[in-house]
Amino acid sequence: MAMINFTSALYLGLHHPSQFLQPWQQLTLGVPAVLAEPPGAEEVAGKLAQLQGCEQGVLLPSTLHLFWDLFGMLHRQPAVLFLDEGAYAIARWGAEQFRAKGGDIYIFRHHDPEALLAQIKLHAQRKKYPVVIADGFCPVCGHAAPVGDYLEIVRRFGGLLVLDDTQALGILGESPAWHSPYGKGGGGMLRRGGNFGPDIVVGSSLAKGFGVPVAVLASSNKLVKRFKTTSDTRVHGSPPSIAVIHAAAHALKVNEFYGNVLRHRLAQRVAQFRKGLKAIGWDSSGGWFPVQILRGIVGDAAVRMHQYLSREGVQTVLSRPRNNGEARLSFLITARHTIGEIDHCIDILNTLTRIISRAANRSSKPAYSGFIK
Repeated sequence: MAMINFTSALYLGLHHPSQFLQPWQQLTLGVPAVLAEPPGAEEVAGKLAQLQGCEQGVLLPSTLHLFWDLFGMLHRQPAVLFLDEGAYAIARWGAEQFRAKGGDIYIFRHHDPEALLAQIKLHAQRKKYPVVIADGFCPVCGHAAPVGDYLEIVRRFGGLLVLDDTQALGILGESPAWHSPYGKGGGGMLRRGGNFGPDIVVGSSLAKGFGVPVAVLASSNKLVKRFKTTSDTRVHGSPPSIAVIHAAAHALKVNEFYGNVLRHRLAQRVAQFRKGLKAIGWDSSGGWFPVQILRGIVGDAAVRMHQYLSREGVQTVLSRPRNNGEARLSFLITARHTIGEIDHCIDILNTLTRIISRAANRSSKPAYSGFIK
């Protein structure tokens, strides 16, 4: 039985087979990026920055390298960090380096500009400027960050906004409409909201929307130049491989010529999945975003459902939100999913619905407490 995979975050379905890439004679130059950029790195970084609405960019092997270096650089400045409590783990790990070196970090409520403003007013210091850190889009709650509100607050205090835009890059873009819910271009949250400026830093992995394991930091020419001169991993670590850089260049070409078609196809599959759930009495969070989390199925019930679906040939993701220990069940939709695969998944969930209903009728226990033996 062929498994239907709902665990892949390759939302646009980009795979980059080697025969589609420019050939390479070696994977690395054998020197750190601070001495010599790998061939094509600067061009790809520049195009990615332009796509996102920034002046300049620089490639890093991962967002862990990126945020480690960024917060290391910011510690050398008179800064204090304000972290959205829903920020992804990688940015938080980078921020912990800032704390370990004696820097101050304050947490504010997820997607709450008023809470951020109150924190800044309470903890802002005259000799230090605020750095606000958040994810551009949160797949857990299914909502975009209030980037415009954060930016307005940052500018009042002469600060800096740092966005992890990994989820949105390649998926969300400018001019969203009812027939094009993701918008056009795939440039991420800055393009979507029309928020630009030298006081914004965007760190993103291409490993999801664009299917390439490499990261890009994008910002103003001045900040990127300073980042390059202070980066520790560009001195002590290996840069992205030439093969990966060629894959990133290929992803940009595919996005330019076919990206909007792929995003339209992805939106159709997400709509089909959500409509199918509604038809059998279920619901999911996530809106149009390809990460769909079932509502009302938590903890042991989510674990049992995950096991049942696996036996029926459907792979799903069990996750535990940082502020809630109860497991959730997620379906990651991609442009490679077929109409038949989505329908088959809904059919299996419909069968499961009937099993739950019969179990509930025979027992006074909660419907989801033990439907899988």
